[in-house]
Amino acid sequence: MRIIRYDDDGTTRWGVAGPDDTVRGAEGDPFTEEGLRPGAPVGHLGELRLRAPLTPSKILCVGRNYADHAAEFGNPVPEEPLIFLKPPSSIAGPGDDVVYPSLSGRLDPEAELVVVIGRRGRRIPAADAMSHVFGYTIGNDVTARDIQKSDPQWTRGKGFDTFCPLGPWVDTAFDPSDVRVTCTVDGEVRQDGRTRDFIFDIPTLIAYVSGFATLEPGDVIMTGTPPGVRPVQPGDTMTVAVEGLGELSNPVVAEKA
Repeated sequence: MRIIRYDDDGTTRWGVAGPDDTVRGAEGDPFTEEGLRPGAPVGHLGELRLRAPLTPSKILCVGRNYADHAAEFGNPVPEEPLIFLKPPSSIAGPGDDVVYPSLSGRLDPEAELVVVIGRRGRRIPAADAMSHVFGYTIGNDVTARDIQKSDPQWTRGKGFDTFCPLGPWVDTAFDPSDVRVTCTVDGEVRQDGRTRDFIFDIPTLIAYVSGFATLEPGDVIMTGTPPGVRPVQPGDTMTVAVEGLGELSNPVVAEKA
């Protein structure tokens, strides 16, 4: 099942996309026992204005989860997951502008597979971790690299408004075990990796994160980015793709004075 959120005359609604990309409007909440109740068709995926498919209480991110990405910035491979947070205010949806802040001189996209939590849990054993997964979506961990490097903490460099595009949907039947993750900028492939190259796999990440933070339904874990990171400029369009899951595109725009 592919679950979306779409704009309906200024109101954001749930929808379910079928194999032919026809969308049915849906009532309810996918993260409750009752789930969503699909109704009548409301259009085609290509006709609807999609919004970010989630409004998580927490956006948990994993740094340096590909050895080659750590190496390209001269960083050591971590011995345990390197976790940071992005604020919910940083979320953007498919096609939304990503704003290049005037405070920064270097903006980098970071292509990521994103795990969506479906069941509440704390101190989840790795052996039970996948039972807490609702599905998967695509994310872009946009980073003001110069600010990230200048600050002792990564919050500011990773947390500007629009710095967390998510979408275009949540796929509840997706297999993330060995898929290609890429970032393309105006048709040029920059980042390119496979999830089999994770340093820490998804069960390990869920177990580690839930050791200090209760995971709630709808929370997301961004699993890290592959090598090939390079900066973008206003006017560029970033497209993050995960093989078999879809594409997430966002234009970069300069911050208005």
